[in-house]
Amino acid sequence: MMIRLWIFILLLFLSIFAKSQETDSLRPKDSIQTISGVVIQSAPRNIKLNDGNMVLNISGNKDFKTTANILEVLKKTPGVTVDQEDGIFLNGRISPAIFIDGKPIVMSSQELQTYLRSLSPEMVESLEVNSNPSSKYDAEFKGIIDIKLKRNVNLGWKGNYNGNLSVNKFNYRENSLNISYNTKKATYNLQMGYNSGISTYRYNALQKLANTNVMRTNTYQKDEATIGNLQAGIDYRINDKNRLGFTIRSNFREHDRNRSGTLYTTNNDETQLVFNTASENPIDYKQKNYGITTDYSYQNKNFKLSFLGNYLLVENKQKDDFINRDAPTSQVLSYWKSDLINKINIYTAQLDASQKLGNANLEAGIKFSRSHTQNNIRYDTLSVNEEFTFDPTRSNRFSYKEKILAGYVAYNHKFDKLRINAGLRFENTRSISDAITVDSIVSRSYLEWLPSFNAQYTFNKSNELSISYSRKITRPVFSQLNPFRYYFSPLNYWIGNPYLKPSFTSQVKATYRYKSWITSLTVGKENDVMTRYPIYNPSTNVLEYLGTNLPYRKFATLETSFPIKLTKWWNMNSQIAGYYNDEFRPYLNEVFALKIYNYEIRLNQVFSLPKGFTINLFTNYESRTGNSLYIIKPRYSVDISVQKSWFDNTLNTKISFNNIFDTYDQRLEFRHKQIMDNRFTHWWDNRRLVFTLSYSFGNSNFQTKEIQKTEEENRTR
Repeated sequence: MMIRLWIFILLLFLSIFAKSQETDSLRPKDSIQTISGVVIQSAPRNIKLNDGNMVLNISGNKDFKTTANILEVLKKTPGVTVDQEDGIFLNGRISPAIFIDGKPIVMSSQELQTYLRSLSPEMVESLEVNSNPSSKYDAEFKGIIDIKLKRNVNLGWKGNYNGNLSVNKFNYRENSLNISYNTKKATYNLQMGYNSGISTYRYNALQKLANTNVMRTNTYQKDEATIGNLQAGIDYRINDKNRLGFTIRSNFREHDRNRSGTLYTTNNDETQLVFNTASENPIDYKQKNYGITTDYSYQNKNFKLSFLGNYLLVENKQKDDFINRDAPTSQVLSYWKSDLINKINIYTAQLDASQKLGNANLEAGIKFSRSHTQNNIRYDTLSVNEEFTFDPTRSNRFSYKEKILAGYVAYNHKFDKLRINAGLRFENTRSISDAITVDSIVSRSYLEWLPSFNAQYTFNKSNELSISYSRKITRPVFSQLNPFRYYFSPLNYWIGNPYLKPSFTSQVKATYRYKSWITSLTVGKENDVMTRYPIYNPSTNVLEYLGTNLPYRKFATLETSFPIKLTKWWNMNSQIAGYYNDEFRPYLNEVFALKIYNYEIRLNQVFSLPKGFTINLFTNYESRTGNSLYIIKPRYSVDISVQKSWFDNTLNTKISFNNIFDTYDQRLEFRHKQIMDNRFTHWWDNRRLVFTLSYSFGNSNFQTKEIQKTEEENRTR
């Protein structure tokens, strides 16, 4: 099947190529030197450096003409990785904060993915990738991706509709509408979105200790989701010096999930069946978000003052049924229910000031944030007399309060070709983790000083070199602290740890650009690394993943990307990244310290064809990797897409076939078989055919102003 598909793609490409050659033969020939029939030209410069950060042009960039949305643009961006669940990473390990026009728009993973899929490449001017942010930014921002939307150019109104239809065994529909109206004094904006559809997921696992039973778990999840969002805002220009903005927003999400599975258990030599159970886990999940943002700025000559305030309310509700049966007889073995209510309140206020002094700039700011998360989950178990009774062993009440007072001072100076930027940040954190169910309170209060430094030297227009240093902090998120169980199957779950400590990372990064060829090297060390480790109980057959802090982890990343224009109709962009990890991991009275090397290769090819058609072929390969306990098997993916614009580029249509060979699952295997044989696979249905339509209308071209959110919101995941 795979061979026939490859032959079909090859024949399709050759036929298109032949037609393009026939068309080109009717046109006047350009005066270009050829070598062995291949035209080699320098690629257009769509990449530059800004304080050592890569800035990539998006709108009008041929590499992204067939790309449906900004999430897929990031998948093809040098230094950025998008995994099978659409999670975004820098250097293969950092979850970056997303900024819009220099301000954070941090949100939960699902909300963020929905928002990024609502932005078409035509709406975005550029991306700036910052994998080593300075002390000016929140200490948890170990990476930043700043999305620059297109600027206002005219008065009047403008709208954009972006829709996607993804087809696999089931289908998923995404719709977003952005409308803006610009006057001399104010910009009004309205954003609406509605998504619905079905996605699926599979989990398969083998777990076995020496001289114990062999257990095989198979889980299948079907998720029918409905998501709606509404946002309205005004950006009012009081006068030439003062501006005031105000935004309100809401997001509603409903998921009807049905998770089913089997647990097949035999004796050690697999000659005798011990038990064979089937499980059902229907889930009813609802989330409501409400947010208010206000921002004010004052600018007079070389002085600027800005204020940003934010309030967020999140309410999660989830009801589960866990039904376990004996598979051969269908007899109910156990039945329990859960009822979860989770509420999150976040307040933030930030004040920043800057003063330009000749070739220098002095900046300072202060920020206060307060968050309170309450979690109450009740379990009821079916008793022998067919009545549900309260189950205190699984039920959980947990509260987490956190206050952060932060401030920074930064100074940058330009000396001809040399630019220097230095900063110092402090963050004072106070937190209380209250595991009410087990009557355990963990209070923490700590002050940290976090310096940063960057120097960039511009030799000429084609050569730039940048070196930077930073120290960062990563606080545990709520799900890592809350000591309740998240079930993969009845005997397989992970659980939070309220005693987790924050981790600290120090790193140095060097970046060199020659024309459009960018190479960067990052080295660093992280102390008190937060991670999960497996514990298998042979008497209960339970495999649980617990949270802990590792002493340290050393890491290094070497990345390079270079575009090549082979002919007038064939552009190619290559990305190669190598990773090194040295992890010190105590586990079960032993210490495992392995040096892990792995690499990733991505190739993005764009073919510009006659009559305005564009074909894109994107391939990605990730080598074998892992950590001190687990091996992660290699994997690859292949995407192909076709794009065509109509009616003076107001209508844009695209067809994509993503993950053609269904090869982007994640397979892990426990390294140390003398301790445990544990293998498992996560599979997501990202092999799909995607139809995209984007339509622009109105009498003006200007950006849609998006909300500003804070890094505390990201930690509510």
